[in-house]
Amino acid sequence: MIKRAGELKKEVIQGLKGGKGELELVHFLEVDKNEFNGKGRLFGKITLKPGDSIGFHKHEGDAETYYILSGEGIVDDNGTKTKVKAGDLIYTPNGESHSIENTGDVDLEFIALILYV
Repeated sequence: MIKRAGELKKEVIQGLKGGKGELELVHFLEVDKNEFNGKGRLFGKITLKPGDSIGFHKHEGDAETYYILSGEGIVDDNGTKTKVKAGDLIYTPNGESHSIENTGDVDLEFIALILYV
């Protein structure tokens, strides 16, 4: 299967998990089309504009990975805040919590993957 860029589902989400501003999400795979075979719920590219964020939240029954493509930000990894930039990977296993905020001057873009554990 090949999905062309123009065919990918896109959505804008306001204040995800209590975060600031909005994010744009481009879905690579879709739950509604059973493309995860029950093994996950998100695989896509997220874009946060400067100052926008995804709020602090806990993962229960799943694990999330972010791979930073461009921009820079701050990740709160279970209460420890760390700067991140292109090429960095953030892994949040089941039972742990995180948030991410764009602290730079350009869009923060990253791949997000959520799989069930």
